[in-house]
Amino acid sequence: MLELEFTTIEVWDEALWARMERIYHEAFPSGAKTKAILRSMLDRGIGYLHTGVHHGEVVAMAVTGLVGKGADRILIIDYLAIEQQLRGLGIGTWMLKQLRDWALREHGIKGIIIEAESGTTEAHQKRIQFWQHNGFVLTTYVHQYRMVPEPYQAMMLPMDGSTPVSDEGEELFHYINAFHKVAYRKS
Repeated sequence: MLELEFTTIEVWDEALWARMERIYHEAFPSGAKTKAILRSMLDRGIGYLHTGVHHGEVVAMAVTGLVGKGADRILIIDYLAIEQQLRGLGIGTWMLKQLRDWALREHGIKGIIIEAESGTTEAHQKRIQFWQHNGFVLTTYVHQYRMVPEPYQAMMLPMDGSTPVSDEGEELFHYINAFHKVAYRKS
């Protein structure tokens, strides 16, 4: 695997965003949060930008946020993207490990939640398999947003490895929706 350096920023950095923006838009060509929303998330202290850098080039990026308090704190991975031609080399798994270690060390989280598009296409299945390969548990509840055409399912990675994800996933969407509500709120 490539030798990578992981960074996390809490304060908006326009130069860094310019280096990671192409990967973000390549992976999420439509429906992704705008630059203004991402910047607002960092400005208000509710979001983080993370990068994986190889020889000065950003080759991986993530947008995360925290929900919950104390022992119930959860990391939401809002976006995770790898440079298209470098996918399949283990960089996504490496980024997840870095995100997990950072969130445990800095915030004492009890788990990580992502939402994956619910579908039966090969692309949907490959994404879900990636998350499952990295320890995430797929829940059965399918959530349909009012303003987004595709349905989603929640996936969770419990931090202690033994905590079962007993809920079908509906409860996990309370965390996800709380994060989105704050992320989209104007100041």
